[in-house]
Amino acid sequence: MALVEATTERIVAAEPERVYAALSDYAGTRRSVLPAQYSEYEVREGGQGAGTVVHWRLQATSKRVRDCLFDVTAPADGQLVETDRNSSMVTAWTVTPEGEGSKVVVKTTWQGAGGVGGFFERTFAPKGLNRIQDEVLANLAASVEKQPGA
Repeated sequence: MALVEATTERIVAAEPERVYAALSDYAGTRRSVLPAQYSEYEVREGGQGAGTVVHWRLQATSKRVRDCLFDVTAPADGQLVETDRNSSMVTAWTVTPEGEGSKVVVKTTWQGAGGVGGFFERTFAPKGLNRIQDEVLANLAASVEKQPGA
């Protein structure tokens, strides 16, 4: 088994505190920025940052569906880490200042399969997950960026 990694980043025209608050809001904003690949979203404990337990199903492809139950921690300023109880998947969200806005990086890792199947997983799964995470980041940016004239 080999570690599989998918990393996506985006510059967001909003203050880091505002972006981090939106990412941390599992009871509100987080649900609203998830694209169609996510279903059965449910906050099971907490709802705001560290200490939250959140469930969803992620349909990465027509045949690949993950049932995820994440424990959320905040190990450092500007960082949220989601650790799946049902698999080796870990997703780290990092928000840092970038110019007059923020840089948001989302990095997901998991232990992939071995053999030929593992080769294809390491080759194609990160690209598919990056497309999904890019949509999440675009939706997040749209929800927090200041509108002209506002």
